[in-house]
Amino acid sequence: MAVSMDKGVLDPPQTQQRGRRGRRTTRELAVTVVVVAAVLIWVGPSLYRQDLVFLAAMYGLVALGMYVPFVLAGSMSMAYSAYAAIGAYAVALVVKHTDWSMWWGWIAGAIVAAMVALLLGLVTQRLSGFYLAAVTLLFSIAFKYWVIDARSITGGAGGITRIPPVSVFGWEPSGSILVAAAVVFVCVIAVLVDRLRKSVWGITLQASRESDDAVRVGGVKPAHLRMVALGIGAAIAAFGGSLFVGSVQAVTPETLTLNLVFLAIFMPIIGGRATAWGAPLGAVVVVAVTLNMPGYRGSGELLLALAVLLIIIVAPGGLIGYAQWCWTRLRSMVASRRETPIGEEGNS
Repeated sequence: MAVSMDKGVLDPPQTQQRGRRGRRTTRELAVTVVVVAAVLIWVGPSLYRQDLVFLAAMYGLVALGMYVPFVLAGSMSMAYSAYAAIGAYAVALVVKHTDWSMWWGWIAGAIVAAMVALLLGLVTQRLSGFYLAAVTLLFSIAFKYWVIDARSITGGAGGITRIPPVSVFGWEPSGSILVAAAVVFVCVIAVLVDRLRKSVWGITLQASRESDDAVRVGGVKPAHLRMVALGIGAAIAAFGGSLFVGSVQAVTPETLTLNLVFLAIFMPIIGGRATAWGAPLGAVVVVAVTLNMPGYRGSGELLLALAVLLIIIVAPGGLIGYAQWCWTRLRSMVASRRETPIGEEGNS
């Protein structure tokens, strides 16, 4: 650590760096507090709205899981409904067939999903684009039929029901506490993914998306980066399945279908691909449009398609990117007015 010889203080660059980190942490904490407070106020005593929050949280986690390999690495894997199902069934099996806490199911589901993603990545490492999407899509379909056929393990088409509610050392939290905990968990994962995006590893991963040769020159193998990204993404998606099954207390083969993957692809586009926060924001928009639009619940997916098309045309950077653009324009307008003399402003 560089220290000034005469005053014994940190050099200005290090001080500025620590200041930026502190401001970034403060902003992240403020965003989390505001989001949790807004969600709790909106939910109130409504059980239906609580279910919508849990669904949006699950969507957000699956979208964050896809964000790592899809947005950062450019790997178009479509197996994330299977990874979410692994997390859900892991919790259900641990709770129903063992005396262990359901939290061990969260850990086991994430590990198993990451291992499956790594194996699938090894098999498909020479594929990309449409071919990778097709093979991983077929894997998701095959996994669903395996879940239906493996009756002794998964309960077959009927799934696993009557799962005990969430408990922490014997204490069963209320619905409001679970809602707040789910939102906080999604925000924490979004913060970690966004910091991963800005890290050296994340920057290198994004560089490999553009040019493998440029990364190899630095002594890094792009294939290894993508494998790690696939494992991280699968574990996050498994957390989404674990969270959802803990809220609905049941899981069936129809709980987490391919429809989830197709929706999750558009969530970062809606919210904004430039930051990991765009994925959960897009999940909120998807749930609001498809399930909570008064008078349009039967045509929610059509409205979502129109909304995505409008965002792509008007705001290619997503809602967050458009908000940042509006804020920059507003600041520049205010600054230009301050710099313009009163006499000149009147003459103009």
